[in-house]
This record gives sequence, C-alpha cells and structure tokens, in this order.
Amino acid sequence: MSIFGPAVAADFLPDFGWLSSAVETATGWPGVGIIFVYSFLIAFALPGVSEVVLAAPLDLGLSEYGRLTVIILTSGIGKAAGSVFAFHIGQEAKQAGPVIRFLRRSRFDVIEWSERRTVDVAQKYGYAGLAAALSVPFFPDTISIYAFAVLEEDYVKFAAATFVGSVGRLLVTLVGIGTFLRLT
Repeated sequence: MSIFGPAVAADFLPDFGWLSSAVETATGWPGVGIIFVYSFLIAFALPGVSEVVLAAPLDLGLSEYGRLTVIILTSGIGKAAGSVFAFHIGQEAKQAGPVIRFLRRSRFDVIEWSERRTVDVAQKYGYAGLAAALSVPFFPDTISIYAFAVLEEDYVKFAAATFVGSVGRLLVTLVGIGTFLRLT
C-alpha cells in the first residue's frame, strides 16, 4: 500500500503517461528496477518530477520504512547514474557550438536563464548548492542538472551531489506529506 493512498496520489502527482503508471503500480523486486529506470530517465530526458516513485506500492516483504528506504536509495542511485549520463552530454555540448547557439536562439533563452541561476549557485555553494537545489520537491531538475553539467568537470562529485540531492528531495517530500496528513 502506498503512503499516499489513491486519492492523494491522484490529486498531487502529475501524469507522465505509461512510465508513471508503471512506477505507480510497480510491485516486487521488478518494481525496484522500474524505479531505477524511471529515476535514470528523469535525470536527463523526462519532464516532470521524481517524487512519483514514492507512490510505488512495492511489496518486498519489508516494513514500510524498509520499503521507503529501498525506493529512496534506488531512486537516488538511478538519478545519480542518469545525471552522470547528462553530465557526459553536457561535457560534449560544451564542445558543440551549434547546440549552444540553437538553445540561445530558442523562444525561451534556457541557456542564459539556467546558466545565470546555476552559476550563482555553483559559485556560492559548489556541489553542495547542486545537492540543495535538487532537494526542492516538485521542481523539475533536468535543467539544473544540465546547467551544472556544462559548468563542472568532476564526475564523482557531480554524481555524489545528485545522489544526495535526490535522496534529500524524497525525504523532504515525505516529511512534507507526513506534516500535511497530520494537519488534515
């Protein structure tokens, strides 16, 4: 059983199509694999937020805390792996002038906006800033990941920061939902 319950999950979690549905109905150890793949993909390709993994009704024969620990760690590892993939793409994009020129000419100057915000955070807080930025629940983090990927060069620190930020985000979400449920 999900900690959200069906009504809460339907009210607060956005629809990402078949993959979201797969996560929300994932059970057993194959469900852990689905959570990993979803988290990997959301780091560099899928729009939306990663909190949907908390709705997975995994039946692993563990306590609720054990189940949530498996979900959070699997999601953190998947997102860190996906972020490293995005990091590699970002390193390549630094070399690819046409990609940057195309993004600068787009309707929304994603590069300028994300670079400005990310440079501020990176200069002030470094990798800890990335982890903190990724800990903000329900905020799409793909742009932050790519912006940091273009600015930074250390794969291991980048992976560690995205893992910490991903785990932090899910923990903040759980605390927030727990507080909300206690207040209602």
